[in-house]
Amino acid sequence: MKITEENTVAEIVVRNIKTAHVFKKHGIDFCCGGGITIEKACLKNSVDYAILKKEIETISNGLSKAYNYDDWELDFLIDHIINVHHTYVEESIPLLLAYSNKVAHVHGHHYEEVVKINTLVEAVAQELGAHMKKEEVILFPYIKQLVKAGKEGQKLAMPPFGTVNNPIQMMFQEHENAGDVLKQIAKLSNDYTPPPGACNTFRALYSKLEEFEQDLHQHIHLENNILFPKAIELEQSI
Repeated sequence: MKITEENTVAEIVVRNIKTAHVFKKHGIDFCCGGGITIEKACLKNSVDYAILKKEIETISNGLSKAYNYDDWELDFLIDHIINVHHTYVEESIPLLLAYSNKVAHVHGHHYEEVVKINTLVEAVAQELGAHMKKEEVILFPYIKQLVKAGKEGQKLAMPPFGTVNNPIQMMFQEHENAGDVLKQIAKLSNDYTPPPGACNTFRALYSKLEEFEQDLHQHIHLENNILFPKAIELEQSI
C-alpha cells in the first residue's frame, strides 16, 4: 500500500483495516481523530513518518484485508454493525460491570485506580446503551430509507431532525466521549496490565477491557469513516 503525508489516517484505514494496528501501536487515533493527515498525526504523536510509512507499505493488501467494508452497500454495512458490534457491546457490558464491580469492591482499598475504572465502566455502559438505541431507532432506519430511495429513484420527505448530518454530528460527539472514557481506563490500568499476583477476576477485567476497546475502535471506524460520510453524500444526491 502506497501512502503520502497528505493522506488522512481514516483514508488509509478505510483502504486496509489492518493498518489500524500500525496506527494504534504508535498511539495514533484512527477512529474519532482519523480525519487529520498522516503528517499532522505524526507530528502530534512524535512519530517518525518514515518508520510509519514503511510499516504500512509492508502490509500486503491481498492477505490482510478481511473485508472490504468500503465496497459494501450501506444497508448491509448497517446490519453488520448491529449484528456484530452492537451485539458485542450488549453482551459485553454485563460482564464488564460484574468484573469491575467485584474488583473495585475487593481490591479498591489497595488499588485506588480500579474504583475509578469501575465508575468509568458504568459511565460508558450507560452512554453506549443510549447511543446505540438512537442509532437503531432513528438514524439507521433513515439511512436505509435513503438507500432504498436512491435505488428506486424516489424523493424522501425531510425527516424531523432536518438532514442526516444533524444526528450524525451527535453520534460523532458521543463516539468521542466514549473514546475518551476508554483512553482514561487504558491510562489508569497501565494499558490493561494487571498488577503482579492479581487474581483471575482482576486479570479477566483488564483482558476484557482491552478487547472491548479494540472492538469499539473498529465499530467507530466503520461508522465515522465509512457509513456516515457516505450517508451524507447519498442524501445530498437524492
